[in-house]
Amino acid sequence: MTALDLSSPVAVVGTGTMGQGIAQVALVAGHPVRLYDAAPGRAREAADAIGARLDRLVEKERLTAADRDAARARLKPAGALSELADCALVVEAVVERLDVKQELFGALEDVVAADCLLATNTSSLSVTAIGGALRVPGRFVGLHFFNPAPLLPLVEVVSGFATDVTSATRAYETARAWGKTPVACADTPGFVVNRIARPFYAEAFAVYEDQGADPATIDAVLRESGGFRMGAFELTDLIGQDVNESVTHSVWQAFFQDVRFTPSLAQRRLVESGRLGRKSGQGWYDYRDGAERPEPHTAGPADRPAYVVVEGDLGPAAELVAMIREAGIEVRQEDEDDGTRLLMPSGGQLVLADGQTSVEFRDVVYFDLALDYRTASRIALSAAQSTSPRTLAEATGLFQALGKKVSVIGDVPGMIVARTVARIIDLAVEAVAKGVATEEDIDTAMRLGVNYPLGPLEWSRRLGGDWACAVLDNLHECAPTGRYAPSLALYRHAYASGKQEGSSS
Repeated sequence: MTALDLSSPVAVVGTGTMGQGIAQVALVAGHPVRLYDAAPGRAREAADAIGARLDRLVEKERLTAADRDAARARLKPAGALSELADCALVVEAVVERLDVKQELFGALEDVVAADCLLATNTSSLSVTAIGGALRVPGRFVGLHFFNPAPLLPLVEVVSGFATDVTSATRAYETARAWGKTPVACADTPGFVVNRIARPFYAEAFAVYEDQGADPATIDAVLRESGGFRMGAFELTDLIGQDVNESVTHSVWQAFFQDVRFTPSLAQRRLVESGRLGRKSGQGWYDYRDGAERPEPHTAGPADRPAYVVVEGDLGPAAELVAMIREAGIEVRQEDEDDGTRLLMPSGGQLVLADGQTSVEFRDVVYFDLALDYRTASRIALSAAQSTSPRTLAEATGLFQALGKKVSVIGDVPGMIVARTVARIIDLAVEAVAKGVATEEDIDTAMRLGVNYPLGPLEWSRRLGGDWACAVLDNLHECAPTGRYAPSLALYRHAYASGKQEGSSS
């Protein structure tokens, strides 16, 4: 099954920001495009707005004047659904209400030809439920674009329970012909991106609610240590707190209130107060004129330790050993079967975040996971009140000697980056096991859909197949609510990885 022929008309119903973006994508690809909106005059306004954006593309030399003129000639507002009768594809981008979408597609089914592909751009509703009201649900598919649709490459092609393979394949190939990067996925709450991305927000909010760190510090650690393009607080301010919370709530409800997707009470209070982010002037941060952006907590200068003792293999942090030597600090190596830590001259320990807390041990400082310890510009440390101030100072001075800013946070199990990455990996591994999407498509979706520095399955391979399971096991022991319990899929993944590593040694 191939993509739609460029001579085939494409219709977009709903002319808000997303609808206009999808229409522009199809138009620039070469299709005749019809725009329809139930509100009188909206389709004409949308056509004018798209025309203005095409003008800007010409000004930026991304489109020729001839191609712009041809595209404008192919774009036509429709005054009634009946004017969409000859369309080969109709994409809906109306309000996120199941009854509204079902009613719309029921009306479309009476208008379009039997071989017309019907698609919804829903981000949170069930594709199966929307298509369930149709006489021929096999031709119904989800085409979830990301905003802004002309710029972001990812499209989730969602097969509902009754979607025919031929319909899903045609939708997939059409999205690819439009210059997008499609990923195929099953109809599961949140699809791929909105399902697997939930911990990125949830864990940041949980650290804040536990008074482990302030939003500016958490965001800085996610960016400068974790390698994420934006922190969770600044990103949800950009998305809109109401929009982000609505998606979280929808996924939580769709999974029958699975504790792993529980919404944040702190975010709920933010929405209730009307602090919706950039669009309202205030969210986690203040965007009003004259407001100052808060700075992340950064520790003051501390003396470097004279030496460190490395016990065992530091695993994901193994690169630190070479970096410490390069900084001129003596490294004493000890082979310990159960050791994965650095010993400070004070006798205290420096340990990579593993889901446990400093208060459980004598004189332990934890340091957070980094995407790349060489390029990371900030490292978070956590310590209990009982931890020796000298050990914390030595740990701070060590990372400062490596050229890092240091943020000291509260004694939070799993810290910031480690717990976030472990939970993202868990949901990704579970999604593969449940047939939601392939490993490759999940990694592609998370890199392109939310700009993660690595796909979660690629991250898991880099960290070691059992790393995430071990971190979550420890977190679950600290907080046995079920939120951090590793999925059966992750347990199997970790066990299989351990067996493979054991057989190769």
